[in-house]
Amino acid sequence: MALPTTTAAAVLTEHSAALTLRELPLPDEIEPGAALVRVTCTTLCGTDVHLWSGQMTFPGMLPMVLGHEMVGEVVAAGDGTTDTFGRDVRPGDRIGWSESTCGKCHGCAILREPVACASRGYGFLQRADEFPYATGGLVQYCYVTPGAAKLLLPAEVKDTWAAMSGCAGKTVLRAFARSGGVRPGATVVVQGAGALGVFATAVARISGAGTVITVGGPDDRLKVAEQFGATATIPVDSRPHDRIIQVRDLTDGRGADHVFDFAGGPTVGEEAVAFAAQRGTIAVVGSTGPQPSPVPLGTVMGKELTVVGSLNGDIADYHRSVEFFGTFGTRMPWDELFGEPVGLSGASARVESMSRFGELKAVIDPRLP
Repeated sequence: MALPTTTAAAVLTEHSAALTLRELPLPDEIEPGAALVRVTCTTLCGTDVHLWSGQMTFPGMLPMVLGHEMVGEVVAAGDGTTDTFGRDVRPGDRIGWSESTCGKCHGCAILREPVACASRGYGFLQRADEFPYATGGLVQYCYVTPGAAKLLLPAEVKDTWAAMSGCAGKTVLRAFARSGGVRPGATVVVQGAGALGVFATAVARISGAGTVITVGGPDDRLKVAEQFGATATIPVDSRPHDRIIQVRDLTDGRGADHVFDFAGGPTVGEEAVAFAAQRGTIAVVGSTGPQPSPVPLGTVMGKELTVVGSLNGDIADYHRSVEFFGTFGTRMPWDELFGEPVGLSGASARVESMSRFGELKAVIDPRLP
């Protein structure tokens, strides 16, 4: 059977503009360790929205294909292509994957941390007019490079859940691991009510937290957070001082054992420190970009706080996220996180909708018209 030589793709050519439907070339041969995958599901992430709008940008990035949370069916695999457990990857297999790493830099070889790879190959760092062209999620066929860590997926984990594991899921679970885990009965504050914040709310509750306070907006997202285990919510359109007072009132004046930043924003650092209890832990996940965020270091010292940064996740975190959904698939209404699937022609409208907080996670099925 002849392999496809081109793929339909929704390409970002201009920030805040409609995506352009194009045909991109596919490699003539599948390299050893690589795979050609027919994408069955791509879920969009806040990073995709930031890239689309230009809030997150870098020189020479356009044109590019958005999407880094996707799963699909293997059409062809190069010689020796295996998943992260050494299992052969063959045509017909359903796989997900994490970003490629070089294996030779200080982060890979010395720190043994794939997230610290100096050449980490996110799909959105690949131009759509340069080889291998189609590495993002908004394509019919995706070229999964040799260095990408691949994972054969269990049948009981839905496409949407597995796709979300590719960024949102693994990011949240890594942050929980970096913060030392949540003990039963602990108090948790989650800053942010986007997909990561809502998922973190659910993870905190499933982990046994007694009080889970989600801070964010708009109001409809706070209602979703309640569906996913929030015992209290605080709207972000209130004043920072009022939010701090509310957290204190909800924790009997003690503050939270764990604070997770999935929001970013100019006051999030100060608020996280104020929210935290004596000897509490703060995990910084959502504060990105060049703008500094003020943090009262004297309070960090006085409360003896632990502050950790947590960046995305690697194939281990991806695997844990897939296992999490397999184990807790019936514990929360996970499908409420996702919009109705659309084809590549509807991707522009869904990205724009997410930019207006219209839906938590848009779903693109390139098999649809």
